[in-house]
Amino acid sequence: MAHSLSAKKRIRQNVKRRALNRWRKTTYRDAIKDYRELILHGTDAEAEAKLKEIYKILDQTASTPAMHKNTAARYKSRLSAQLNKKRAAAA
Repeated sequence: MAHSLSAKKRIRQNVKRRALNRWRKTTYRDAIKDYRELILHGTDAEAEAKLKEIYKILDQTASTPAMHKNTAARYKSRLSAQLNKKRAAAA
């Protein structure tokens, strides 16, 4: 257990930051799950609208230490590739 005031403060800060980072990660992961469900069972228009929403969430998360910007770019690239694959299969 921490004894100094600065160590106790650091523990409090870590708890808050961990909670915020976990919230951010679950937010984009849940959005991606919904998007993948739309790819399988939804329309292209619904999936495209959800993809724009995910882009915003990923960019916001990448601007924080919770996610690196290249990780967000990789997610966006792979998710858009799924939509393009669905469109090609439908055509």
